[in-house]
Amino acid sequence: MTNSTDSDYQKRTSWRRLAAFALLFLAMTGAGLYAVYDRFAGRSFQFDDRLLSPTLLIPVAGLLLVYFLADGLRLHYTLRALGHRLPLNKIFRLVFINLFFSNVTPMATGGGFAQIWYLTRHGVPVARATAATTIRTVLAVVFIFTLTPVFLLTLKALDGGLWSSGIGTALAVFVSLYLGFFAVLLFRTRWLIMPLGGLLGTLHRFHLINASRHARWQFRLRREMLRFARCFSEYLRGRPKYVLLSVLFTAVFLLSLFSFPALLIRGLGYDVDYLTTLGLLVVTTFIMYFSPTPGASGISEGVFGSFFRDILSGNHLVLVTIAWRFLTIYLGMIIGLLVMQRELIKSHRSSE
Repeated sequence: MTNSTDSDYQKRTSWRRLAAFALLFLAMTGAGLYAVYDRFAGRSFQFDDRLLSPTLLIPVAGLLLVYFLADGLRLHYTLRALGHRLPLNKIFRLVFINLFFSNVTPMATGGGFAQIWYLTRHGVPVARATAATTIRTVLAVVFIFTLTPVFLLTLKALDGGLWSSGIGTALAVFVSLYLGFFAVLLFRTRWLIMPLGGLLGTLHRFHLINASRHARWQFRLRREMLRFARCFSEYLRGRPKYVLLSVLFTAVFLLSLFSFPALLIRGLGYDVDYLTTLGLLVVTTFIMYFSPTPGASGISEGVFGSFFRDILSGNHLVLVTIAWRFLTIYLGMIIGLLVMQRELIKSHRSSE
């Protein structure tokens, strides 16, 4: 009876925390859009019917299809390289679950846990699920973090101002730390066991976790970290076809993600250089990785407005910002919320 009560309390607490993050996401999004409207768009906003024309909606729908398919397939082939295969319908449910959780939790922390939870429910061991989701993230990070310095140095739209202001130096430090952490995580996983074990020891000394939980978590930490290291080695030794396809679909996913603004801007009648919009989106996405707000809400809209204010007129800037975020984030989040509710209902019924 006590265990059931504790479990119910934990579920209620988790949902309350999730609801709080969702409200924060909405509030920060509203603040970000208002900042674009007030600071970069000259308080000008006008809806343009060309956004609803078939000549734009059809290619947007096609790009959305590529975007979601590539997102699912990059995880699918990562799992295949690790020796696991899930039905594609389950993989694509996970795409939307990840979109929801990663955008309502700070630093996208919830997305990884949600993916691991979902994969383990469908028979993938914890270590392999952790490895698959981490590798999936690292592949995208490597692309983005490699391209960002190139665009920062070459894009006329940025005019080298970031580097001269000293922000470029800070970005270089962040890039090094971020890639360094993932390099250790993937290639020297054992190095993390001691500091993480020390963190658990500190929690125990301050009586934040009891002795039995401390011992249990220490054991699980060492076990799962060692399993993770073995799983990553298995990924590198996996069938070359699946490894290459996981990299290929990561590239296709990112290319489609970065192409939405160019498509929207051209649909509104602007003659814009595709490489410029691509580069601006790469840098925007890079900055979003370090945003502490849920889903980079507020910050992503502000950075986008700042970068594109010289390309778009004031009356179109807010409109394109909303359309870009709706297509790449909001739509997937709505679908993810519906999919997650359905999965939880199934899980509840099966446990009765």
